Amino acid sequence: MKKLWILLALMLGVSFMAIGVGSTYITPSELLAALTDRDASSWFIVHHYRLPRGLLAMMAGAGLAVAGVLLQGMIRNPLASPDVVGVSKGAGFAAVLVIVLLPSSPVALLPVAAFVGAGLAALLLVQLSMKGGMRPNMLALTGLAVGAIFQAATDYILVKYPLEASDTLTWLAGSLWGKGWDEVYGLLPWLLVLLPLAYMLQRKLDIMSLDEESSAGLGLSVKRMRTGLLAVSVALAASCVAAIGSIGFIGLLAPHLARRLFGNRHRYLLPGAAMIGALILVLADALGRGLKPPLEIPAGIVTAIIGAPYFLYLLLRERKSKGNG
Repeated sequence: MKKLWILLALMLGVSFMAIGVGSTYITPSELLAALTDRDASSWFIVHHYRLPRGLLAMMAGAGLAVAGVLLQGMIRNPLASPDVVGVSKGAGFAAVLVIVLLPSSPVALLPVAAFVGAGLAALLLVQLSMKGGMRPNMLALTGLAVGAIFQAATDYILVKYPLEASDTLTWLAGSLWGKGWDEVYGLLPWLLVLLPLAYMLQRKLDIMSLDEESSAGLGLSVKRMRTGLLAVSVALAASCVAAIGSIGFIGLLAPHLARRLFGNRHRYLLPGAAMIGALILVLADALGRGLKPPLEIPAGIVTAIIGAPYFLYLLLRERKSKGNG
């Protein structure tokens, strides 16, 4: 429990400092003044640009991390995450379709399309996996195949409509540039419902970590539970991707780092992963803003630079452990 409080303090402290990073650097004293005094010189920048962007990074990072914990617990595979099993790629494909084929559509249609695309990927995943009894290995392999299908479809659209597709690249890279209070208020209701719901499932997730026979012996309906966990994780990932674009690896990194700190008990793992996910995305966005201002590196590129080598490390470790076993 003490580690959770330390992590919370670290997340809030880093998030506060990150608000000052950008083309115009705001010192901590100026930032405090801007947060409390409307007449402060940096008030407009902080309240209209930096603060909502920082809050959105914390919220989306937490949501993606918890979605990763749920998927890993459901599939019993440490390499599972929303982007690996195809949910993020389904959202990306639907968003690209809207941007390319309906360029004059209202901005509000983009998150709706991303949410529908993620839901479609999840439905396809469930339908294909049910033939194999919704077993963990079947879900993981099917998710990779579903993601590959949506990625290929997205690449086809980008190649076929190169001029129209240029606007999609920033969204696909995952960027918080231009995000504001509208995105914060759009994502907040989802997290207020889904994050407590995910935490309510923590005991069942602990049971799910056992083998299938033991879980069923303890009275858990394994197939029904997997379907419920998939629904919650997809809703979390879809709402976050719809708000900020396709940012990968947070759902993979945060649960692993949380397990190193808190172990496998989901009572501590879920909030720990949420705070680590928030911290990762806040840092990634701050690095993207601060490395070469006024140019910005999308946060999704920063998380990919960190996450891809870590994913390979986990993959090699899994192969080595199986080889030793």
